[in-house]
Amino acid sequence: MEKLAIVILNWNGAKMLRQYLPSVLQYSREEATVYVADNASTDDSLQLLRAQFPEVRTVLLDRNWGFADGYNKALAQIETEYYLLLNSDIEVTHHWLTPMLEFMDSHTDVAACQPKLLSIFDRDRFEYAGASGGYLDRFGYPFCRGRIFDTIEQDNGQYDYRSEVLWATGAALLVRARIYKEVGGLDGRFFAHNEEIDLCWRMRIRGYKVFCIPESVVYHVGGGTLPKSNPMKTFLNFRNNLTMLYKCLPEQELGYVMRMRWVLDYVAAWEMLLLKHNWGDFCAVYRARHAFRKWKKEFAADRQAIQSSRKSEKIPEQRMFSLLWQYYVKGRKRFSDLP
Repeated sequence: MEKLAIVILNWNGAKMLRQYLPSVLQYSREEATVYVADNASTDDSLQLLRAQFPEVRTVLLDRNWGFADGYNKALAQIETEYYLLLNSDIEVTHHWLTPMLEFMDSHTDVAACQPKLLSIFDRDRFEYAGASGGYLDRFGYPFCRGRIFDTIEQDNGQYDYRSEVLWATGAALLVRARIYKEVGGLDGRFFAHNEEIDLCWRMRIRGYKVFCIPESVVYHVGGGTLPKSNPMKTFLNFRNNLTMLYKCLPEQELGYVMRMRWVLDYVAAWEMLLLKHNWGDFCAVYRARHAFRKWKKEFAADRQAIQSSRKSEKIPEQRMFSLLWQYYVKGRKRFSDLP
């Protein structure tokens, strides 16, 4: 069995593969086998791989299964001890794998970890999609060491210590294959967005740990598939976040949090319309709320199974404050300023 499989999910991403795959091969080939799982691309991705990167193994999927199920179907075909889910728009660095692998090998209770994620456009600044490890507030809003909402911190070494987190970024996620399969992998129904938070939360509920290992550094483009202002991205984020909360929140918190999110989501929608004049995102929030109500019953069995696997009621990395209150009322816009 292989030790580590780096798996890059691709859909019409020939440009990204051409630009960033060379760094992955240069700094990873001694420690890992590199795979590209292709979601039925219609560009020249496969021709590019055959011509310029013949050492890369390919997993060919029959259609675009999205991020979540695309990975599930690809990883089911790969036997290895560790998976490393890596976005195609990641530039890796010298010895980026060693700290994470050594940590995972020596901490068997850790299910997954991530490197420090910096922006490829401003290499001294964290990158939005995961920064230096992720958390959730009481109402399900994600934030990171180095990023709260749209405030992204400069990297001055302030988070250069290993830390247990609630979730690790799906842009560069190292996970034990055994535990990935044990918890059911990514939720393919999500298609994309919030799927790695949902996965990590389910692992944490079972008593496993998730860490950020900042000695490992990668640089991320971000937003390569859907731009940040895309209404589809807004729809997927709201729908999937609500679904994740329904699945993972303990019973005593579920009703209160979901009632509060009903209020907060509609406030957010009207703020998008009245202050930002963004009709697309306004409609996306309403559609997301409707979609969640429509498919909620499909997740009842999932919720029951997840809650029955719970090792403890409280996970410290799900913080019990409101991030909205801290950020907009208290003016606390850096992770180190939070309670």
